[in-house]
Amino acid sequence: MGSLFSPKMPSLPPVQPLPPAPSAELSQEEKDRIAAEQAERERRRKGRKSTILTSPLGVEEEAEVQKKTLLGG
Repeated sequence: MGSLFSPKMPSLPPVQPLPPAPSAELSQEEKDRIAAEQAERERRRKGRKSTILTSPLGVEEEAEVQKKTLLGG
C-alpha cells in the first residue's frame, strides 16, 4: 500500500555531449616551464642526497672526521 501513495520519480536530464579532447601538442612555453620545474626538483633532490655519506652497502668514501681539541686549538 506504500507504493500507492509514493511520489513518482522525475525523468532523468538529457545526457550532455563530451567536451572536445585537449590537444596533445605542448607549446614551447609549456615545455620550458615543465623543464624548469623538473630541474628544480632534481636540484633539491641532489642537495639533500649529497649530505648523506652512507649507502645500503656502508660508507662509500672515507668520511672527513675532525676531533675536537681543548680550547679550539
